[in-house]
Amino acid sequence: MIAELKHICKTYNPDTFPVPVLHDISLSVSEGEYLAIMGPSGSGKSTLMNIIGCLDKPTEGTYLFQGEEVNSMNDNRLSEFRAKKIGFVFQTFELLKEETALFNVMLPLSYAGVEYKDRKEIAERALERVGLGDRMKFLPGQLSGGQKQRVAIARAIVNSPALLLADEPTGALDQKSGWQIMELFDELHADGATIIMITHDPNIAKRAERTVRIIDGSLTEEEES
Repeated sequence: MIAELKHICKTYNPDTFPVPVLHDISLSVSEGEYLAIMGPSGSGKSTLMNIIGCLDKPTEGTYLFQGEEVNSMNDNRLSEFRAKKIGFVFQTFELLKEETALFNVMLPLSYAGVEYKDRKEIAERALERVGLGDRMKFLPGQLSGGQKQRVAIARAIVNSPALLLADEPTGALDQKSGWQIMELFDELHADGATIIMITHDPNIAKRAERTVRIIDGSLTEEEES
């Protein structure tokens, strides 16, 4: 089991002006699974993503990642754990605009202390894996939206993370580029990647094996694709 959330609640400003966002969330994600978390704006899906991605901690409940209790980790341990275990793909790419595609993909390996020669070779393989072997020296401004997202995916997979977490990865793309990115996720899943995709789009959610719906901070429905 990759991730186990048990009775997760999240309340912001609990000691002043409590704002409850998540209510008694329980969810398990198996190794190699492709899961879509679907919900409208304001449903709590981004908060749930932040907890799954170890970017935030729940107010109540238990979160186990590969059997380790996440809630008990201090900030330094949590940051190290997140860097090694989770690859993030964001709607807005989050690339360094003044750096090449290759540098952007090498960055997580730099943080992990991998030597330059090795991280360059690993990053080059990741870019080739996403079909950008001929764009390694391009800056983000020289790339299309779909190509920028491919760089972001290469960066996310370069450390061989246990979980690939994608937040509306086609939201900033045209339809054709969006479907090409979804085909890439399909390929990564076929190669064994565990993927959780946050989306509001039912057509995107259909690509996953399983869909969980979140409305007003509660999981209300689970369905097989």
